[in-house]
Amino acid sequence: MSSVSDVAMNFGDITHAIQLALAPVFLLTGIAGLLNVMAGRLARIIDRGRSLTEQALPPQHLQSPDTLHKELTRLERRRHYASSAITACTCSALLVCMVVAVIFLQVLLQAELKWIISGLFTASTLTLIVGLGYFLREVHLATRTVRIKIFTPSV
Repeated sequence: MSSVSDVAMNFGDITHAIQLALAPVFLLTGIAGLLNVMAGRLARIIDRGRSLTEQALPPQHLQSPDTLHKELTRLERRRHYASSAITACTCSALLVCMVVAVIFLQVLLQAELKWIISGLFTASTLTLIVGLGYFLREVHLATRTVRIKIFTPSV
């Protein structure tokens, strides 16, 4: 039979586990925001590629087949980086979810799972770094290829 103090201790352990799980949950919220931005960028890249390939007549500055091919190649490279960033950040979020699950398993099983939690959290952080690196590369490519025409005022 379990005593009242055992039940109170188990409740205290569960409360502590919930407190420990809050930080990873906030991290999940941040990753979700990043994924939203990345998915938006990927959608814009795909829309731009579709508009260029489905138009009967490409825009004036892309009339040359070589220029159009270069633009589509750049978009494909950006799509690859954006997709890789989304994949890495999604893996990071899944690893954070596993951290939360293992924190609760540790309490429920009364087992020391610190090494598993540490390993999962480290892996999550590393995959987030990889995802942010891919995202940074995609943004860099986008800013290098943007065409902003500066008009000089006529006097």
